[in-house]
Amino acid sequence: MANKEAQSRITPKLIDSLYVEAMVLADEARSYFERQGREDRLALSPVERVGFSCESLKVTTRLMHIVAWLLTQRAVEAGEISRAQARAPDRRLGDSPESDPLFVEKLPESAIALVTASQELFARVRRVEEGSGTQPQASPARSLLSRLERSF
Repeated sequence: MANKEAQSRITPKLIDSLYVEAMVLADEARSYFERQGREDRLALSPVERVGFSCESLKVTTRLMHIVAWLLTQRAVEAGEISRAQARAPDRRLGDSPESDPLFVEKLPESAIALVTASQELFARVRRVEEGSGTQPQASPARSLLSRLERSF
């Protein structure tokens, strides 16, 4: 029962919203790194160019982990796989490659925005995933309402 209550926090609407956000961000990243990012990269020193390329791969990796996890959640909602199957280690969110903040601040502004946005989205999805396996803390107001409903 506790797990069912926790799973109710992951709604199809939340998954769809995160999925759209991830896909839009992935499209923005692809567009930037294929076009303007190439020009921005050429303006960097050789060492910074390598770091820029690594950061573009980190952004892509984060986003693909997010999309894969969200597609797994959609599969659960569609009845294609069970919640137990979705909790298998190979279906978890995965690890996000770390970015060095001191290096990231040297990147062009557009690249910094994409790195930051991918990190923030990953952190939010990680919180959703972590919250999905635990019972949510009871709200004092809901607890009071529940007691009142049982009284009548």
